[in-house]
Amino acid sequence: MRIGVTLAILMATTSTALAGGGFEIVIPGRPGVPVIINGVDASYSVVEGDWGLLRGTHVQPTVYGGRYIDPVPRVGHYYPSAGHLPGYGRLEIEPPANRRLPQPAESYHQSWSAQSAPLPAQSNVPVNPPEIIYAPQEDRRRRHPTGLLPRP
Repeated sequence: MRIGVTLAILMATTSTALAGGGFEIVIPGRPGVPVIINGVDASYSVVEGDWGLLRGTHVQPTVYGGRYIDPVPRVGHYYPSAGHLPGYGRLEIEPPANRRLPQPAESYHQSWSAQSAPLPAQSNVPVNPPEIIYAPQEDRRRRHPTGLLPRP
């Protein structure tokens, strides 16, 4: 009896530890935007072994029902050096040399120029005057006959 109870408790405690390793069905968050896992479109398919951010170790997930997505899409390229004509494009037909030409377009001329803004009016006061303004020197030889300086 004790072995049966111990076995039941052991099975109940270990079954929750294995619950995270099941499978998930991938549903995209936005319609038309595929969910790519290791180069496979996993939209609406089953993914097994994807732990996400749950553990610190990386496990390679297995995708069932996904389709391979080419990382570099195979688009048609035209290399003139290969000597082959492109499979699609504009069909160019050279017009005959003696055809009637359209009227020449009227002449058109347009020009642009740039210049600095005009300077403001200049005054006699310097832009950055000195802190001390020295008065002109007085000529002491021209004195008034009374000995006093004339009043201004």
